[in-house]
Amino acid sequence: MNYSEIKYCDIANGEGVRTTLFVSGCRLHCPGCFNQEAQDFASGDEFSPEVAERILQSLEPSYIDGLTLLGGEPMEPENQRGLVEFVELVKERFPDKGIWCFTGYVLDDLREGGRRHTDVTDRLLACIDVLVDGPYVAALHDITLRFRGSSNQRIIDVPATRAAGEVCLWADDPQFATHRME
Repeated sequence: MNYSEIKYCDIANGEGVRTTLFVSGCRLHCPGCFNQEAQDFASGDEFSPEVAERILQSLEPSYIDGLTLLGGEPMEPENQRGLVEFVELVKERFPDKGIWCFTGYVLDDLREGGRRHTDVTDRLLACIDVLVDGPYVAALHDITLRFRGSSNQRIIDVPATRAAGEVCLWADDPQFATHRME
C-alpha cells in the first residue's frame, strides 16, 4: 500500500488535533474530488514499518486526539489489507484516542455481502470510532457542514452502530451543530 501524504497536528479532518494518513488509490473518481492526485494507487510512497512507527510516535502527545484515515480511499480492498494491522496496533497502543475514517463508500458496502467487504473489513471497522461515509456529490456541496463536503455524507458512530445493529449518527458538539455562536 502507498500513501500520498501524512498531516501531523491536523485540525480539519476529525475532532480535535489529529494525525491524518492519506492512503493512495481510489476507484470512485468522484467529480470534484478534493484529492485527485491520491486516486492513483502508485502515487506517493510505500507505507513502510518506518512510516507506521513515525505515525505511532506522533500519536504519543496528550494533545493529539487520534488518527484519521483518508485517501484516496482507505476502504479499497487492498488498502484495507494494508491498514488493518496498523490500525489494530494504534487501537491497542492508544485505546483512548479516536480513529476516524473517511470513505466514499457507504456503510452497507462495507458490511458482510457488500461490494467492499473483505476478509479484514470487520477487523478494521472494529477499530474505527467514526466513519464518514458516502461519495462526494458536488451538487450537494455545503460549506456549513462539519467534517464532510456534501449533505449526502453521514458521520457514523461506529461502536454505537455495531451495538444497535442500525446506523447511529455521531453527535457533534451542540455549539457546532447549530452553526451559531452563542
